[in-house]
Amino acid sequence: MTQGRFLVVEGPEGAGKSTLIRGLAERYREAGATPLLVREPGGTPVAERLRELLLDPAHPIDSVSELFLFLAARAELVARVIRPALAQGVTVLADRFQLSTEAYQCGGRGLERGLFLAANRAATGGLEPDLTLVLDLPPELGFDRIRRAGQGFDRIERAGPEFHDRVAAVFRNATGPGITHLDATLPQEQLLRAAWDLVLARGLAAHPARRG
Repeated sequence: MTQGRFLVVEGPEGAGKSTLIRGLAERYREAGATPLLVREPGGTPVAERLRELLLDPAHPIDSVSELFLFLAARAELVARVIRPALAQGVTVLADRFQLSTEAYQCGGRGLERGLFLAANRAATGGLEPDLTLVLDLPPELGFDRIRRAGQGFDRIERAGPEFHDRVAAVFRNATGPGITHLDATLPQEQLLRAAWDLVLARGLAAHPARRG
């Protein structure tokens, strides 16, 4: 069986990651596949409990503890959901993955990158996305979108403007195999079209496997 494709959408708060992933999923369905959508942190019972803890403003968390809680959730998701799906030939679309940890915990919190790299390798077993779409958006625009949507701010979102400026800088400057940047100020349909064109150009929509 052909190995499934692993696509990740990354970016700062309010960049439109979830909306784009839903749009990409619909394009895959139109192409004859049913992709698996996952989010970080989350995706398993343990990871969802960790998500609640990590995002709850009522619980201050030490920066190193925060790193390892995020990575524990990732390890659960990779082992129990992502790798089994890929092995079955299923395309997996993820809302955040390892670049988010580098942005928030290294860029935002100031943790040493070597610690992140070693711990993340243990959490993922070296799993790398086939394509990482980074949605670039100034933090102030993202938070304006959140306010206009009437959403409350979680613990991470309340970290302050300087923190989120550092986070956005890591996303904006990210490079590497499979990393491509998109302008998140584009209208939703235009952004989706640009993202799907990249998927097609990389051959990541070819011979999609069905689920179920």
